[in-house]
Amino acid sequence: MTAASVLAAGSGVAFVAYGVLCLTSASMAAEFARFGLERVRVLTGVLEVLAGVGLLVGLRWPPALWVSAGGVALLMLGVVVMRVSLGDRLAETAPALILLVVNGYVLWRSLAAS
Repeated sequence: MTAASVLAAGSGVAFVAYGVLCLTSASMAAEFARFGLERVRVLTGVLEVLAGVGLLVGLRWPPALWVSAGGVALLMLGVVVMRVSLGDRLAETAPALILLVVNGYVLWRSLAAS
């Protein structure tokens, strides 16, 4: 198993978990309200679960990995920009920044391997 595969699997599990939390957690609902995005919380949660599943499926079917890793990287880029614009601390921004880098790497390595 390659480093990109391990990272894809870890990111996939993380996004399934984040998506479920997005759909069920009061603290996540409060975060979306703080961002002024409460209307898209459910959609975001569903898309995160789908992206997580896509990353896991992509370990066997590369097109799912490309779409999921690219979509997650773009989503995390948006989250980083939003958190920075709101003046959030590095500790609050770091998870999105790490997931942006991880999924960007996964996308790059998987496209290079195809």
